[in-house]
Amino acid sequence: MTATFEDIAKGKYVLLTTFKKDGTAVPTPLWGALDGDRLLVWTVSDSWKVKRIRRNSKVLLAPCDMRGKPQGDAVDATAEILDAAGTEKARAAIVSKYGILGWLTVKGSVLRRGKSGSVGLAITPA
Repeated sequence: MTATFEDIAKGKYVLLTTFKKDGTAVPTPLWGALDGDRLLVWTVSDSWKVKRIRRNSKVLLAPCDMRGKPQGDAVDATAEILDAAGTEKARAAIVSKYGILGWLTVKGSVLRRGKSGSVGLAITPA
């Protein structure tokens, strides 16, 4: 049986696959936390995945291990780059789901890059 979007989003790690201009898939393992019917993730603002999502919001989402090795089939999804309030909600969701490790990771990122150095993404089923 193929996993649903919700099943994948409940996992510890998710594999977010974005696409280059030429259609080449670029997978990235991320932490994510469910927020209603969407998955909130958070990443560096100037990362290539953010640039690719700005150009093409269609993504794939799959379960994976911490190194990004797929653990099941991918589902089609759509990614949206969040504003400052949405990014703060994504940070809080990550801290809530991942506990002290999430808190340390988020705080470390804010100390290194400032609040504008990272951005939240909302992933919804296609």
